[in-house]
Formats: sequence, C-alpha cells, structure tokens
Amino acid sequence: MSQIHLELTKVGIEFPTPKGPFCALRDVDLKIKKGEFVSLIGHSGCGKSTVLNIVAGLYQATTGGVVLNGREVNEPGPERAVVFQNHSLLPWLTAYENVELGVKRVFKGKKTRAEMREWIEHNLELVHMTHAMHKRPDEISGGMKQRVGIARALAMEPQVLLMDEPFGALDALTRAHLQDSLMEIQNELGNTVIMITHDVDEAVLLSDRIVMMTNGPAATVGEILDVKLPRPRNRLELADNAEYNGYRSAVLRFLYEKQKKIEPISAKRAEKQVEQGAPAQAKSVA
Repeated sequence: MSQIHLELTKVGIEFPTPKGPFCALRDVDLKIKKGEFVSLIGHSGCGKSTVLNIVAGLYQATTGGVVLNGREVNEPGPERAVVFQNHSLLPWLTAYENVELGVKRVFKGKKTRAEMREWIEHNLELVHMTHAMHKRPDEISGGMKQRVGIARALAMEPQVLLMDEPFGALDALTRAHLQDSLMEIQNELGNTVIMITHDVDEAVLLSDRIVMMTNGPAATVGEILDVKLPRPRNRLELADNAEYNGYRSAVLRFLYEKQKKIEPISAKRAEKQVEQGAPAQAKSVA
C-alpha cells in the first residue's frame, strides 16, 4: 500500500456571491495511497463535501488541482464512483436494474450480457442483497437501499470510492451492520476509499487515516491522524482498547478544543468524554 495514486495539491475554491467571492477551501494538500481508507471529518461548513466534489470532478478547483494515476481530474469519470447519504436509486427500477445502469455505462461492449448479469449479481452479493434484487426501492428498508447504492458504485469497478456520509441517515444498528459490510468489502477488493463522516467512532473504526478539517471559510487540512489499529477490526473488541480510545480522544480534542464550533453544553460533554476516555459509542460532532 505504498503507491500514491491520488494527490490534491494546493486545492482551493471560491464561489461567487452578491457580496463578492466566498473562499470555501484554501491550500488543501493530501496524498492518498492505493487501497487506503481515508475519512474526512470536521464541523459543518468546513468544506468536506466540497473536497469530495472536487475529487469527483463535479466542482472545478479555483487554484491547485487533483491528479489520479498521473492524470488531472477535471470532470466526472467511472474511475471515481460516489455514494451519497441519499441512496439516489431510481424508484421505478428494481435493485438489480439500478445496479445494471452503472454496469452498462462502464462495461457496454466489454462484457457480454451473461457476464454483465453475473457481475451485477456478484456485487449485490457483496452487500448481501441478492435476496431482494428484484424488489423496487419502496419495497425495501433504508439500510437495504443504501446497500444497493454501494453495490451500484462498486459494480463500476472504480479506482476510488467516494462516500459522502453514506450512513448518516440510518439508525445506529443498521449503520453498524453497514460499517462492518464496508470493512469486509474493502478488505476483499482493496478499493481506495474517501469517506466524509461526522461520527468520530465511525472514522476511527474504518480509517487508515483521519483528515481533520479546520473551520471555514478558507478551510484546509488541520491535522492528519494515522490509525494503526490492526485489521480486521472488531468493534466489540475495540470498545475497551486503550489505543482505540486514544485515537478517539485525539479527534475529539481537535474538534472541540482546537476547532471549537459547538454549543456550550456540547462542549462540556465532549471535554468530559475526552477526560474519561469516553465509552466507544457513536458520537456525532455536528
């Protein structure tokens, strides 16, 4: 996992407003290795989604740029697949057909119809959704919809999987199941993953590195934390792990002390969590 294949150099972006240009990001530098799982975390308005959209090619940086495998990123492409918080499934299509859309876009003329069918079913199997492949979105739960969205992204065989708070709208139990599935998939496929999250525990559990963003405007990378917990990771075994809780405390300190942007009650609660080591439960930072 030593090859750098995605690099952000001095990335900045301004948006026009009636009062003049608004600087959302400034001088974002980040090198990501092949097969690495990187989380972006920070308070609302720190530019996490803007960074993701620039990597996806949906936004053009005002300054600096993004290079993937030696080629500049300046538009969307199938080598970068995005999973949003909203699953974005087409409601009139089945789970199978929603995944098929992405597969046809990437593999039309490259795979036979039988090969495409096998590939679609394989990716639905990765997210444990073969039993519901012929159901439409209104016939399945929120967690199952998100699984289909992940399967659709994986089926495009992207070099980089971009995830914008993919589990943010789910209940705690469903979120935990999907986190475990994502760890299994990433372990099997070795995808490079960039994920935005507001959840400290989620970031520590899933990541190889956590990129902590400063508050906007003109947000940038504040600190980068290497998470050296061995894989595979088990959330129950990590609950009382001193190293795991040390990483959690480091992220909380950055968010609640160095980049303070919260209500006083929440600040006191966060400080108490840091002092006590805080139990390993899902904590939202925004």
